[in-house]
Amino acid sequence: MAITASMVAELRAKTDAPMMECKKALTEADGDLNRAEEILRVKLGNKAGKAASRVTAEGVVTAAVNGSTGALVEINCETDFVSKNDSFLAFAKSAAELVGQHNPADVAALSALPLSQDGFGPTVEDVRKGLIGKIGENLAIRRFKRYAGGGKLASYLHGTRIGVMVEFDGDDVAAKDVAMHVAAMKPVALAASDVSAELIEKERKIAAEKAAESGKPAEIVAKMVDGSEQKYLKEVSLLNQAFVKNDKQTVEQMLKAAGTTVTSRRRSMTSPPR
Repeated sequence: MAITASMVAELRAKTDAPMMECKKALTEADGDLNRAEEILRVKLGNKAGKAASRVTAEGVVTAAVNGSTGALVEINCETDFVSKNDSFLAFAKSAAELVGQHNPADVAALSALPLSQDGFGPTVEDVRKGLIGKIGENLAIRRFKRYAGGGKLASYLHGTRIGVMVEFDGDDVAAKDVAMHVAAMKPVALAASDVSAELIEKERKIAAEKAAESGKPAEIVAKMVDGSEQKYLKEVSLLNQAFVKNDKQTVEQMLKAAGTTVTSRRRSMTSPPR
C-alpha cells in the first residue's frame, strides 16, 4: 500500500514521533494507522508526546568553528544527567555546525535543516523529536549566535554551561586566553565606549544615592558620582579589566604585548527558557 504524506501527518499528530519513524511504521504496518501507532509505541514508548510539555531547565552550550565562520548554540534538556548524554551532546554539536554552515534566520529555520542521527531524520526537528523518544526527556533548541565577520575565531567552553566566541587578529593563544577571561569575568562590553547609556545611567543613579548619604556638598557628590562611573566602566569593559591570568596588566595590555586585537566577543550560558 502506498504511504501518503497525509497518512504520515496524521500519525505524527497522534504520536508526535519523527516523520521518518512514522513513515517506517506505516510501511511496516502496510498502511494500517492503528497498527503503525502500536509499532511506534513499542519503539519509542510514546515518550515524545509525553515529554514535549515538560520544562527544559538544564542543557549545554556548544561551539563550532570552521575558518572564519563559527557558532555558539544553546540546547536545553530537563536534567543534568541528560546534559551529559552522548546522543544529546552529538545533537548539540551538529546544530552548532549547521548554524555555521547554513546561517539560519532563527530556531525554526535551523530546525528545518537536514540532519540524520541515531536513525532519526531527515531534519533537525525530526532528530530532536526522535531523541525525545529515545532519551525520555524534552529537548529544546533555545538560541544561537553565528559569527562570519571575516576575522579569525577562537572559542572557549567552560564545562558545558558557558560558551564564548572571540573574533580576533593575531596570536591564537592570546585570543583563547581572552575567551577564557570573558567566561570568568563577564564583561558587558568590549571597550568602555561600548557600554550602553542605560547601564551607565543605572550605575550613576546608584552612586548618587550612596554619595548623597555622605552629607558632603553637591559639587563633591558630583565628583564622587563621576568617579564611580569611571570605576564601573573599567570593571565591566573587557579591554580595561585586569587580565584574569595576570592582574598586574589589563586585557588591553596583554593583547598589545601579544600583537593581537579583539574585534568582538560573545558569551552565552544555559538557563531555563524565559
